[in-house]
Amino acid sequence: MSSGLLVDVHAHLDYAEFEKDLDEVIERAKKAGVKVIIANGVCRETNRKVLAIAEKYDIVKAALGLYPQDALSAELHKKIHYDVDEEIEFIRKNKDRIVAIGEVGLDYQNVESKEVQREVFSKVIGLSNEIDMPLIVHSRKAEEDVINLLEKNNAKKAVLHCFCGKKNLILKAEKLGYYFSIPTNVVRAENIQGIVKNVSINRLLTETDAPFLSPFVGKRNEPAFIIEAVKKIAEIKGFTTEETEQNIFLNYKGLFEK
Repeated sequence: MSSGLLVDVHAHLDYAEFEKDLDEVIERAKKAGVKVIIANGVCRETNRKVLAIAEKYDIVKAALGLYPQDALSAELHKKIHYDVDEEIEFIRKNKDRIVAIGEVGLDYQNVESKEVQREVFSKVIGLSNEIDMPLIVHSRKAEEDVINLLEKNNAKKAVLHCFCGKKNLILKAEKLGYYFSIPTNVVRAENIQGIVKNVSINRLLTETDAPFLSPFVGKRNEPAFIIEAVKKIAEIKGFTTEETEQNIFLNYKGLFEK
């Protein structure tokens, strides 16, 4: 049973999977004890959608992102294009309507333009420092470059979403003061369980990445399932579910609420 302080710092509520029943999804989240959902944008179109969703639902906060265009195009099997500088300016202008910059980062799976990705990510880190806004960071097959760029560009606030780097990178990121958002599939993902074991509870957050990474095989993920991540973290850390939930909520408040 939740004490009503659950947080989902990374969900994609604008995706087609939620088109028909988002009202019900939000209602189930509230009944499950979810206090905050951060809806992440990934490009020009989705950034505008998450702002509208956050306006409609009181528990939803918006994060505006810049997912690597080539990786997003490969993932969605269609050309995705946006002007990076224009979108950075859009985020800057809407900084009072958001709680984070995300989803951003690097994705080296099936792409060629790694240097372009690194240049864009460096620009985004600069924006984060300028407007004092946390980054929610994607790092598929690029974990080392992500940590190095965050350090090189003196990133102040970062959440590593679904991080799959080696132990030395995990410990380095923790030492740099960054957070790790633990997805609900931690119930069976041993690499994510390793992060929970190695990182202080004071550096952990929870996420669904809904509609992906469900704790239940073959079932669409949604924010109501965030309790499954909390229960697994509690089990690994040797805390009660309530202690874990409260600790993670305090981490959320310290990072995202000014």
